[in-house]
This record gives sequence, C-alpha cells and structure tokens, in this order.
Amino acid sequence: MAGHVQRRGKDSFLLVYNIGYDAKGRKKRKTKTVKAKNKTEAKKMLAEFIAEINRGEYVAPSKENFSSFVEVWRKDATRNLAPKTVEMYNYILDYRVLPAFSHLKLEDISHVMINDYIESIDKEGLSTSTQQKHLNLLSNIFKLAVKSELVRFNPVDKADKISVRYAKTDVYNDDELKEVLSLLNQEDNKQMALLVKLAFKTGMRKGEILALEWKDLDFSTNTIHIRHSLSYTKENGYQLKQPKTKNSVRNIGVSSNLMKELKKHVQIKRSNRMEAGELWEGGSYVFSTSLGNPIHQNVPSKWWSRFIDRMNRERSHPLKKIRFHDMRHQFATGLISKGGNINKISKYLGHSSISTSMDIYGHLLKEDREIADMIDDDYI
Repeated sequence: MAGHVQRRGKDSFLLVYNIGYDAKGRKKRKTKTVKAKNKTEAKKMLAEFIAEINRGEYVAPSKENFSSFVEVWRKDATRNLAPKTVEMYNYILDYRVLPAFSHLKLEDISHVMINDYIESIDKEGLSTSTQQKHLNLLSNIFKLAVKSELVRFNPVDKADKISVRYAKTDVYNDDELKEVLSLLNQEDNKQMALLVKLAFKTGMRKGEILALEWKDLDFSTNTIHIRHSLSYTKENGYQLKQPKTKNSVRNIGVSSNLMKELKKHVQIKRSNRMEAGELWEGGSYVFSTSLGNPIHQNVPSKWWSRFIDRMNRERSHPLKKIRFHDMRHQFATGLISKGGNINKISKYLGHSSISTSMDIYGHLLKEDREIADMIDDDYI
C-alpha cells in the first residue's frame, strides 16, 4: 500500500492513499484535498493523513446537509427516546435549531457556531435549563452523525458548558400551608383537592401521581408504590412509562391520614366503575375522568391556578400563587426545615443522585432526623 501527492492548483494538492483491492481486483483508495505551500508540505500532510487512516480515525468529508440528516435523526429518536422527549426536541428543532443551522453542512458546524447559537437564545431570555435542552438535542444529533461516520467528532463536546441555574421557587410558610390545606378540605371537587394534597404531602411528580393505579396503594402498610409516570403526546396519546430516573421507581411511606382519604376515594372509584358497567372506558387509575380515563397532564396545574384565583376573589387577603411543581419543593423544604436527612429525602423524592438534591436544597440543610416521624405532623 502506498500514497502519493497530486498537484491540483497553485496551492492545492490531492492526497491519495491506496488501501488495497476490492473483490474485483480494482484499487481502493482514500483521497483528501488540502491547501499547502509546496509539495514538501503536502507530503507531510500525506503522512498525517495515512496515519489517521491507519488509526481508524479518518472520516471522509460529508456533503450531508444538517437539515437532511435531522430527518434521519428523527426516525432514530422515535425508536430510542421517550415520546415526550421526542415531542419536545421536535418542537425545538422546528422553531429554533433548523432556522439557525439548516443551510449548513454537518461537517461545517463548529463548536464556535454552537456557542454563538446558545448565546443568542440566552440574550432572548431563555432559561439556562432550556438552553441545556437545546445543547442536549444538538449533542444527540451529532452523536448519531459520528456513529454514522458522517463527521469525525461531536462539536458539542468542545462547546462551552452551561451552568444551569435553578429558578428560585416560592413555597408557603407553615401557617399559609395549613390555610391552603384547610380550604382544600372544603372544596367540592374532592378528587382534585385530594390530588393536590397528595402533591403537597408526598412531593410526588405530577406524572407520577397521574399514573397511580389502585394496585399501587398498599393500605396495610400505608405505602405508595411509584412504578410509572403518565405522559401524553399528540402522536401516541396517553402512555405509562418509566419515571424520570432509575431511582424514581420507589416505594414511599405516606401519612396514615392521607392514606385513609385515598382509600375512601378508591372505594368511590370502584363504585363508579360498577355503576358505569360497559360504559367504563378506562382502567383503574386513582385519579381519572368520570369514565375511568386518565387525566391530561395540564389539568392539575390549570385546576390549581383557578382554585387559587377563586379563593382570592372570595377572601379579604390573597393566597400566594405558587406553581404546581412548587408543591414538590414545598414538601422537601418542609422536611429539611425539620432536620431531615438529605440522603433519605433524595431517595424519597426519587432524585437521580444525592448531588441533585444538594444542588437544589443543600443550602437549607439542618441536623438529621427520620422522615417517617415527620410526615404526619400538622396534617389537616
């Protein structure tokens, strides 16, 4: 096997490396066009070219456009990513990434361009967590391009890292929370009131709550088995999937008072199913529509927002408006303020690691105490 250099222009050379013969006895070769001052410099570049090939590191320049490869990636993503993740990434692609990169070839996109793109969406006010999603998407696309041998390396690997800043969450103080729970006890919509109380008193994620089935509630031990998360996409409809992280599949001890309410609620659901007979469309979701179908993921947040607005119209002093997801933080900060052990809290919440918990709640830590002794405190 040998290599040689061919002059193409004043300062342009073609590097040629013969790598053997094919099944029909024809020469197989790899080529690369380079810019060099003279033939001597071109020969040095040929030696580097040959070494790169022999190490298996050389990837031939690809003429594939970013936009055309994205369609290949979409098919791969549908097979390998969660439907909700695919839906989110497709939205980012169509409205942000493709307008910025669609005119470029894959090999021409550099880490500098990616840094400029992230800087542009930062100036528009997108949060650091959203910026990270954009970076994750680009990295995912280029990982497939590297695997497909269309580019040599992933440019995102050299891009600037994003320091994700968690938004400051608002929570109730003890008196405010007691007041909210008391108002929920008076609410006519018992199902939604109970769903919100469950969020406040367990810190479960919304998708985890909506995925609960009757079999997940163990009333003999006052335990909830969290096995799934409910998601919805236009393309796939409702789907029960694995929760957010591996550690999210867990069993949690729950207040005996709250479990009594859940037991009563499930008994009502069972009666509803018997009365509906063949009209019952769903399965055995703890929280469901009147005919047993799952509740859409937007419903709890909308109901909670309207509940607060309604209470504030009827009362002389307003309740603080917090997001539905802040109920999870309410639960965690409440335990920490009572001296909860961060490792136990992390496992209870189903965080991917204790470092996640420390990033969010580390500044609130006090001395250790058992979680189980705290959950029933101040229950309404």
